[in-house]
Amino acid sequence: MTTPMLLICANRRHTWNLYSIVDDKVFDLQLRVPNKRYCGSSFGWLIDVDKNFAVTLINPFLRVKGRTKKENSIIRLPPMRPPPNIDDQRLRWSRQCEHYVVKATMSADPILNAEDCIVVVIYRELCQMAFIRLSKDTKWTYIDTGVDNHGTSVHEVARVEDKFYTVDHWNRLLSFGVTAESNSGLELVARLTRPPGVDKKYLVYSIEKELLMLIRCMAYKGGKRATVRFLVYKLNFDKCEWVEKHNLGDDVAIFVGDNSSISVSASKSGCLSNCIYFIHDSDLNGYDIGRRYHLDFGVYNVKNGSISQPCTQHARDLVEMTDYQPVWVVPTLKL
Repeated sequence: MTTPMLLICANRRHTWNLYSIVDDKVFDLQLRVPNKRYCGSSFGWLIDVDKNFAVTLINPFLRVKGRTKKENSIIRLPPMRPPPNIDDQRLRWSRQCEHYVVKATMSADPILNAEDCIVVVIYRELCQMAFIRLSKDTKWTYIDTGVDNHGTSVHEVARVEDKFYTVDHWNRLLSFGVTAESNSGLELVARLTRPPGVDKKYLVYSIEKELLMLIRCMAYKGGKRATVRFLVYKLNFDKCEWVEKHNLGDDVAIFVGDNSSISVSASKSGCLSNCIYFIHDSDLNGYDIGRRYHLDFGVYNVKNGSISQPCTQHARDLVEMTDYQPVWVVPTLKL
C-alpha cells in the first residue's frame, strides 16, 4: 500500500498541494479539485456533497495535467434524502452542504472494483447512516439505527470482510451486512463500559487483521481543540468484547482524520511504528470550521503517550494558512 499523504488546499482556485509527512516534502505537483471540505477519502478518491445533497466522488490523481486522462475522474451519485423543510432546516443545510455528511467511506475502488464498491455516509441529521451500491442501486438505502429502541449518533464506519461495523456516541459497536437484496439491519456486537464524552472514535481494520477502536481524547479551550491522547481497544470477536491495548504492533502505523482510517506497515512505508498520525477533522462540537482549528495534528506514540510534530515549519504554515481542512489521501499514481 502507498503511504498516505496530506492533501492541503493552496488557497488558489481548484489547487491543492500534496505533502509527504514521511519525507517532509511538498511535491512539485498541483492537484486540480474544487476548493471545499471533503467528507471522506478512500482508495485515492475524495468524497463531497453539494447544495442539492448529491454525493460526488473525485480522484485528483486522474486529473494531473500531462500525466493521465481526466476520464472517469468524477463519479456523481444520486442525491441523498434532503433534511425536513422545517424552520428553514433545508435552506440552512444547503448553505452548509459541505458539512451535511460528517464522514463517508467506500469499500472498494469505484473504477477498478465497481461491483464491490459500497459508499457509506454518516450524515448530520442525528448522525444517521445511508449507503449506496455503485453497480446496483439508483437511490440511497437508509439504515434504521433504533437498536434496542434507542437512537444512535454514529462516529465511524469500517468494513471487515462481508460486514460493516460502526461505533456510536454511547460506545456501542454495531454491525450490518449488505446483501444482494438490501441491508440486514443493525446488530449490537459489543459495548465498551466508558461514559460518553466529547471524544472522537475511529474504527480501523489493522494490517494485523484486528478490528481496533481508537478513542481520541480532546480538550476544548479558548475556541480551540487539542488532542491530548488516544486510547486503543481491540475487539475480541469470540467473546464480543473490547480489550484495551497499549501498543498497535511493532510494524503498525495508523492514519486518522476526515478519511477512511488507514493501517499501514511502518517498515514498508517509512512511518514511525506503533504510532497514530492524526489531523484535525470534523466534529459535532462546532470546532471544525475556520483555519485556526487546523493545527490539531501530529503523531501520537501509543507506547509512551507522547505527541510529536514531525513536520517542518513550512508544512505547518501550509496547514495553518489553508481555508479548508486537509485530508489524508493514498496516491494512485507513482510520484
